[in-house]
Amino acid sequence: MTREDLIVSARKLVQPSEKAVSEYARQREVMASDINRLMKGRADIDYMVGGNLSMMEDNHRNHARFMESLLAFYTPEVLVDTVLWVFRAYRAHGFQLTYWPAQLDTWVEVLKNHLSAESFQEIYPFYHWMIIHQAAFAELSDSFLEGKPAGFGGKAAHDARC
Repeated sequence: MTREDLIVSARKLVQPSEKAVSEYARQREVMASDINRLMKGRADIDYMVGGNLSMMEDNHRNHARFMESLLAFYTPEVLVDTVLWVFRAYRAHGFQLTYWPAQLDTWVEVLKNHLSAESFQEIYPFYHWMIIHQAAFAELSDSFLEGKPAGFGGKAAHDARC
């Protein structure tokens, strides 16, 4: 799967209502705190984040802020490119691929606990989309980390980045 394939898929996501985004915004800080507490409680967390617990905590706070903005002003390209950047950047700092399924599954539980059923139903598809496309993000970040531009926008995108 290429970056373009991911964007086509992401275009099928429906921007949540203003009410759902507002509820997410009101709960953002408590949800980030909750996910940090839950993830730090995992026995395998040091391995998954390469010992970078403070970086993980920053990631969760940044994730919540990013998602609030994304949900309010949805752009599929921004979603795809940001997730690709996150995979590349955090893997370069020792984060393992096992971190993202654990993190996203925990986010889903936190969302269920802090959002109304209606807001959850509008926002969950974005998390589900990230969950089901993790293999593609891993593959594309593998290519990037190995110095291979293939799959991440083709030759033109590679030339534009270099």
